Amino acid sequence: MGYSEEKLFEEKVFKDPVHRYVHVRDRVIWDLIGTKEFQRLRRIKQLGTTYLTFHGAEHSRFTHSLGVYEIVRRIIDDVFDSRPEWDSGERLLSMCAALLHDLGHGPFSHSFEKVFDLDHEDFTREIILGETEVNEVLSKVAPDFPKKVADVIEKTYGNKLVISLISSQIDADRMDYLQRDAYFTGVSYGHFDMERILRVMRPKEDQVVIKQSGMHAVEDYIMSRYQMYWQVYFHPVTRSAEVILSKILHRAKELHERSYTFKHKPRHFYSIFEDRLTLQDYLKLDEAVFLYYFQSWEEEKDSILSDLCRRFNNRHLFKYVEFDPAREYKKLAQLSVLFEQAGLDPEYYLVVDSSSDLPYDFYRPGEEEERLPIHLLRKDGEIRELSRESEIVDAISGKRRTDHKLYFPGDLLEQEKSRPEIRQIMRILGLNLDNGTI
Repeated sequence: MGYSEEKLFEEKVFKDPVHRYVHVRDRVIWDLIGTKEFQRLRRIKQLGTTYLTFHGAEHSRFTHSLGVYEIVRRIIDDVFDSRPEWDSGERLLSMCAALLHDLGHGPFSHSFEKVFDLDHEDFTREIILGETEVNEVLSKVAPDFPKKVADVIEKTYGNKLVISLISSQIDADRMDYLQRDAYFTGVSYGHFDMERILRVMRPKEDQVVIKQSGMHAVEDYIMSRYQMYWQVYFHPVTRSAEVILSKILHRAKELHERSYTFKHKPRHFYSIFEDRLTLQDYLKLDEAVFLYYFQSWEEEKDSILSDLCRRFNNRHLFKYVEFDPAREYKKLAQLSVLFEQAGLDPEYYLVVDSSSDLPYDFYRPGEEEERLPIHLLRKDGEIRELSRESEIVDAISGKRRTDHKLYFPGDLLEQEKSRPEIRQIMRILGLNLDNGTI
């Protein structure tokens, strides 16, 4: 028996609040979980700054990755097993790709990536193909196995059915994070009947299809996703924390470029600031490292960096008002001038943040991003795109919702509201000048 087929003497299980248990019997999977690159995901929160809004949202990329693996394992071992359309030779590859799909995420991932123009998917590929413990395990399966795993995650692998298990509009990744994020945030929006969806999944040529009898469970899943994005992922308080986090990183980089002498030197950030980040440097970064610097930088002489770090650490977040950039751009310019007059740098204290989501769409030729549709398998064998059969999905298909907020330090305005320029700022923002706090 080769390494790829080796089983553990006794099945290992992880007690899981979403799936009850995560089952591991394959030696390869167990060895991958034990690598330092995978264990690092314990120190990366799944929802970034969301814990500052929903206090229970402390779960990690590690727990999510195990959950995605478990869903894929169940699909291929329980639902697809022995079906002629499914190649059982792709079993281990599918499970490894599911387990490792988020391997390259960094601390406070999406904010971090935006500031420094990084892409976690690039680092996922580097970890899988580079000189790492993960690569060492995968290479024991076969010399070309690491590349196959990376190709599945990159969506370039030849077997599109395998890709669709972890990357499509109804995949194991989304099915896990919606339920897991709902559980840990304490909301009800992300719950749907996953058991029903798994039972009606079928392998078909290049993707997973859903038996028509399961259409209503899929409708529920899509609406759950829609609600989670607007009630949890795009929550304005979470976005306020992300704005401050991003501005901390921007300020630290700007100070470094200006040869500012840090009281607490950002050694872990030098290679990022100087555009020479290596994989080894990247893997040393986790959220504990970031929070250490944020706490240390409260003592910096630079008042902006110190203030922003104190705000993030103590949850003294920015306030916000609704804002339409297309109609109110003149207002933004006017506010910027007034902020400067008031001694508040608008680069750091007046920020427009936008959120946008497309809950479901089918592929439209010529569009930038290919969105493979969800297909239903009818009793007569015909395959139909979901929105053609579901009035609920048709009603939201292709409809992008966008939201804009203008963030600012309401506490500072409140403290200085006797000053004429501050009172003018508050009038423009539509804030109450006399009654209560902002």
